[in-house]
Amino acid sequence: MDARDKKIATDLSYEIIKEVGRAIRPYVGKVESGEKVKMGADGTPTSLIDIIAEEKVINILKNAPVYSYIISEEIGELKLGKGTEKSVVLTQELRRELEDNEERPKFIFLVDPLDGTSNAIKEIPAYGISIAIANVPKGRIANLNDVELGFINNFGNGNFFEAEKGKGCWLNNESVHPSDETNIANMSLGGFTKSGTIEASKLVDNARRMRVLGSVVLELSYIASGRYDAFLDLRGSRIIDIAASKLIVEEAGGIITNKYGEKLNNKLSIHERAIVVAANTEKLHKQIIDILNNNQSEHFEKIGIISRIDKYKALLFSAKIIDYLEKKGKQVVIEKRLANKIEELKQDPKLDKRIKKVKKNSPKLSSFFDDVNLNRNFKTISESIFDFDCDMAIVLGGDGTLLRAQSKLKDETPLFGVNMGTVGFLTEIESEDTFKALDEVFNENYYKEKRTKLVVSHENHRYTAMNEVVIMTNKPAKMLHFEIQVDGEIIEEVRADGLIISTPSGSTAYAMSAGGPIVDPKVEGFVIIPICPYKLGVRPFIVSDNSEIIVKLLKKGKSAVFVMDGQRNEEAEYQEEIKFKKSEKDVYFIRTSTKYFYEKVKDKLSEGGINDGNHY
Repeated sequence: MDARDKKIATDLSYEIIKEVGRAIRPYVGKVESGEKVKMGADGTPTSLIDIIAEEKVINILKNAPVYSYIISEEIGELKLGKGTEKSVVLTQELRRELEDNEERPKFIFLVDPLDGTSNAIKEIPAYGISIAIANVPKGRIANLNDVELGFINNFGNGNFFEAEKGKGCWLNNESVHPSDETNIANMSLGGFTKSGTIEASKLVDNARRMRVLGSVVLELSYIASGRYDAFLDLRGSRIIDIAASKLIVEEAGGIITNKYGEKLNNKLSIHERAIVVAANTEKLHKQIIDILNNNQSEHFEKIGIISRIDKYKALLFSAKIIDYLEKKGKQVVIEKRLANKIEELKQDPKLDKRIKKVKKNSPKLSSFFDDVNLNRNFKTISESIFDFDCDMAIVLGGDGTLLRAQSKLKDETPLFGVNMGTVGFLTEIESEDTFKALDEVFNENYYKEKRTKLVVSHENHRYTAMNEVVIMTNKPAKMLHFEIQVDGEIIEEVRADGLIISTPSGSTAYAMSAGGPIVDPKVEGFVIIPICPYKLGVRPFIVSDNSEIIVKLLKKGKSAVFVMDGQRNEEAEYQEEIKFKKSEKDVYFIRTSTKYFYEKVKDKLSEGGINDGNHY
């Protein structure tokens, strides 16, 4: 967006704000203004005063000398300009090829014509308009990072915020900045929580004061000027409500993310929502994120190390990490089989040649192997993995190594995964970034990500699985007949080669290969995927993780094998039930990256599952 375009967009925004203010003035403080006249495009009820405000916005952009897209609360998504009005689906429109002589719209306007409708009707001076203007990208879906300009006007008191990406933020034409408060006990907190959220209640209890004004648009922008120190909306704010406020907060110097500390990069759509956590400083923001995720920073003093032992690179890198940790003053314990393998490598007459070959085959790690310290007895710091009593476990390998480790460690031992496998969805730290990431962890710049586990019950035995349980025939090329129940209701009888019960974590593993959906780990559900079902109409199911799933074998004379995370196999016979429920214990990962789950999926799947597969 060049300077000329920014002036056009700014002038249109100023006109919209002025005309909407005039239009709603006669309706403020009138009970009849709150009459519900229809359901808005975002699925919420629309009042008369909302319609009055939005009609002004539509009219101005429709008659503007340029084409624009608009996303607005009541009308939805339109293409407007030069006297025309056309309903569109923006995500489809942006990927569409332009027809001959068709003019590309210049802007995407994200508008909430009146936020705080109830306040306006009751004449409480906290209601206003929010306008964000984004670039129109070519050939891709627009997202929050495309927003260049933001304007918010409080019609109740006349306060006017505006921001330009990379230039700053102003309130009533004066530059503003957030407060410098870093103590939660002294902070002023605004926002909306969800009932029954223990962590949010703890946050509110710790705050000096809590404010709820009934306008996400205004309250979020208050961080920019220091009126609030922090704001959160755990219900999920509409993108049109936060697009301008986000830019205003960031340009003022504040921080705004989702609940997990990840940057907001949502697509621009009438249906899109985001959980919002914003604060004046990084220090206060991190404290809030930690409380919301029950993630108060821990001091990691005793560190366990588990590694794959079939690659020289992994053995040498384990020794390098041990040396690094001990120089940091940490107590280290390693798995017995790893200690035995390193001791065996030390006696190898070809050790020097092996190190040279590892360096050649792994150039990104080459410098780490210049001074590997092998001059010690590694067996003296080794234990059985079942006896590990550590504050954190570092796991070197692929997802299989990590799944093996978590199944044998004490419940809820935090895991730090270093990818030395193939794709590595769970072991997300690439080996060359290991020491930088560990420095961040020991400086308490990390968060714990929670993942759900399955509890599997069969006869009088119980097992756990983090990714999935696969049920299949123990005779190749034979089908099984399953009855599937969810909370006592039979949802399907199916003949298939097998069945997968997957957690969200497992949705990017075998479940995905079998045609199941990719599920965000934050989704509270399980996926049931038939493998090569005989009936074409049988599709995967997603069910609540509060449900009990029961699978029964219906074909007499046929037994099955069920496999937990590829690690443990058990057999089930005709008419026997296998039950699945959510475990009371979760799995915790130490994360330093704020990369979105979907970004990670895109990156990992583009690799095609191919990585360094040689013995070194």
